[in-house]
Amino acid sequence: MYRRILVPTDGSELSIAAERAAIDFARANGSAIVALAVGQPYLPTAAVDGAVAIDPAIEAETLLLEANRHVERVAAAARAAGVACTAVTTIAHSASQAILEHAAKHGCDLIFMATHGRRGLTRLLLGSVTQDVLAASTVPVLVLRPQDAAAPA
Repeated sequence: MYRRILVPTDGSELSIAAERAAIDFARANGSAIVALAVGQPYLPTAAVDGAVAIDPAIEAETLLLEANRHVERVAAAARAAGVACTAVTTIAHSASQAILEHAAKHGCDLIFMATHGRRGLTRLLLGSVTQDVLAASTVPVLVLRPQDAAAPA
Protein backbone atom coordinates (compact mmCIF):
# COMPACT_ATOMS: atom_id res chain seq x y z
CA MET A 1 0.00 0.00 0.00
CA TYR A 2 2.75 2.49 0.94
CA ARG A 3 6.06 2.37 -0.94
CA ARG A 4 8.15 4.75 1.16
CA ILE A 5 7.48 5.91 4.72
CA LEU A 6 9.12 8.94 6.31
CA VAL A 7 9.93 8.33 9.97
CA PRO A 8 11.04 11.49 11.79
CA THR A 9 12.94 10.88 15.02
CA ASP A 10 14.18 13.09 17.82
CA GLY A 11 15.63 10.29 19.95
CA SER A 12 12.99 10.57 22.68
CA GLU A 13 11.46 7.42 24.19
CA LEU A 14 8.18 8.08 22.41
CA SER A 15 9.97 8.66 19.12
CA ILE A 16 11.84 5.36 19.55
CA ALA A 17 8.50 3.59 20.14
CA ALA A 18 7.20 5.15 16.90
CA GLU A 19 10.34 4.01 15.07
CA ARG A 20 9.74 0.42 16.16
CA ALA A 21 6.08 0.58 15.18
CA ALA A 22 6.97 2.12 11.82
CA ILE A 23 9.48 -0.64 11.11
CA ASP A 24 6.87 -3.30 11.94
CA PHE A 25 4.34 -1.48 9.75
CA ALA A 26 6.84 -1.18 6.88
CA ARG A 27 7.80 -4.86 7.11
CA ALA A 28 4.12 -5.90 7.07
CA ASN A 29 3.44 -3.70 4.02
CA GLY A 30 6.65 -4.29 2.07
CA SER A 31 7.58 -0.61 2.40
CA ALA A 32 10.93 1.15 2.64
CA ILE A 33 11.71 3.72 5.33
CA VAL A 34 13.35 7.12 5.19
CA ALA A 35 14.54 7.94 8.71
CA LEU A 36 14.89 11.68 9.30
CA ALA A 37 16.44 13.55 12.22
CA VAL A 38 16.34 17.34 12.25
CA GLY A 39 18.92 19.30 14.21
CA GLN A 40 17.32 22.53 15.35
CA PRO A 41 19.82 25.31 16.09
CA TYR A 42 19.22 27.79 18.86
CA LEU A 43 17.72 31.01 17.66
CA PRO A 44 20.05 33.97 18.11
CA THR A 45 19.15 36.09 21.12
CA ALA A 46 20.26 39.47 22.33
CA ALA A 47 23.54 39.38 24.24
CA VAL A 48 23.40 39.84 27.99
CA ASP A 49 26.15 40.22 30.55
CA GLY A 50 27.84 36.90 31.13
CA ALA A 51 26.24 35.29 28.07
CA VAL A 52 28.17 32.62 26.23
CA ALA A 53 28.37 32.96 22.47
CA ILE A 54 27.60 29.83 20.48
CA ASP A 55 29.70 29.23 17.37
CA PRO A 56 27.15 28.29 14.65
CA ALA A 57 29.62 25.97 12.88
CA ILE A 58 30.33 23.99 16.05
CA GLU A 59 26.65 23.95 16.95
CA ALA A 60 25.70 22.60 13.49
CA GLU A 61 28.37 19.91 13.69
CA THR A 62 27.16 18.82 17.13
CA LEU A 63 23.52 18.80 16.01
CA LEU A 64 24.35 16.70 12.95
CA LEU A 65 26.34 14.20 15.02
CA GLU A 66 23.38 13.77 17.37
CA ALA A 67 20.94 13.52 14.45
CA ASN A 68 23.18 10.93 12.80
CA ARG A 69 23.08 8.79 15.94
CA HIS A 70 19.28 8.80 15.85
CA VAL A 71 18.90 7.85 12.18
CA GLU A 72 21.66 5.24 12.31
CA ARG A 73 19.80 3.55 15.19
CA VAL A 74 16.65 3.45 13.04
CA ALA A 75 18.58 2.18 10.02
CA ALA A 76 20.18 -0.62 12.06
CA ALA A 77 16.81 -1.70 13.47
CA ALA A 78 15.26 -1.60 10.00
CA ARG A 79 18.09 -3.67 8.52
CA ALA A 80 17.68 -6.22 11.30
CA ALA A 81 13.98 -6.45 10.42
CA GLY A 82 14.69 -6.77 6.70
CA VAL A 83 13.34 -3.31 5.85
CA ALA A 84 15.19 -1.01 3.46
CA CYS A 85 16.06 2.28 5.12
CA THR A 86 17.63 5.54 3.99
CA ALA A 87 19.08 7.65 6.82
CA VAL A 88 18.80 11.43 6.39
CA THR A 89 19.86 14.30 8.64
CA THR A 90 19.39 18.01 8.23
CA ILE A 91 19.65 21.29 10.10
CA ALA A 92 16.50 23.44 10.15
CA HIS A 93 14.84 25.98 12.40
CA SER A 94 11.46 24.38 11.68
CA ALA A 95 11.33 20.62 12.20
CA SER A 96 7.83 20.40 10.73
CA GLN A 97 8.88 22.20 7.56
CA ALA A 98 11.93 19.93 7.21
CA ILE A 99 9.72 16.86 7.64
CA LEU A 100 7.34 18.03 4.92
CA GLU A 101 10.19 18.96 2.56
CA HIS A 102 11.95 15.61 3.00
CA ALA A 103 8.71 13.65 2.56
CA ALA A 104 8.32 15.34 -0.83
CA LYS A 105 12.02 15.13 -1.74
CA HIS A 106 12.19 11.38 -1.06
CA GLY A 107 8.81 10.54 -2.60
CA CYS A 108 7.29 9.36 0.67
CA ASP A 109 3.62 8.47 0.55
CA LEU A 110 3.19 8.24 4.34
CA ILE A 111 4.65 10.03 7.35
CA PHE A 112 4.74 7.89 10.50
CA MET A 113 5.51 9.90 13.62
CA ALA A 114 4.91 10.26 17.33
CA THR A 115 3.25 13.04 19.23
CA HIS A 116 4.21 13.95 22.75
CA GLY A 117 0.61 14.85 23.56
CA ARG A 118 1.50 18.21 25.09
CA ARG A 119 -1.39 20.36 26.24
CA GLY A 120 -1.95 23.79 27.69
CA LEU A 121 1.00 26.02 28.48
CA THR A 122 3.59 23.37 27.60
CA ARG A 123 2.15 23.09 24.08
CA LEU A 124 2.01 26.85 23.78
CA LEU A 125 5.67 27.19 24.78
CA LEU A 126 7.08 24.17 22.94
CA GLY A 127 4.65 23.97 20.04
CA SER A 128 3.61 20.82 18.27
CA VAL A 129 5.64 19.58 15.35
CA THR A 130 3.10 16.80 14.77
CA GLN A 131 0.18 19.24 14.66
CA ASP A 132 2.03 21.43 12.15
CA VAL A 133 2.78 18.39 9.96
CA LEU A 134 -0.83 17.19 10.18
CA ALA A 135 -2.09 20.63 9.16
CA ALA A 136 0.19 21.03 6.14
CA SER A 137 0.93 17.52 4.84
CA THR A 138 -0.27 16.46 1.41
CA VAL A 139 0.34 12.79 2.24
CA PRO A 140 -1.27 10.73 5.02
CA VAL A 141 0.24 11.06 8.50
CA LEU A 142 0.03 8.15 10.92
CA VAL A 143 0.46 9.39 14.50
CA LEU A 144 1.50 7.28 17.48
CA ARG A 145 0.10 8.85 20.64
CA PRO A 146 1.75 8.44 24.09
CA GLN A 147 -0.86 5.92 25.31
CA ASP A 148 -0.40 3.92 22.07
CA ALA A 149 3.34 3.55 22.63
CA ALA A 150 2.91 0.91 25.34
CA ALA A 151 0.73 -1.28 23.09
CA PRO A 152 2.37 -3.80 20.77
CA ALA A 153 2.68 -2.56 17.18
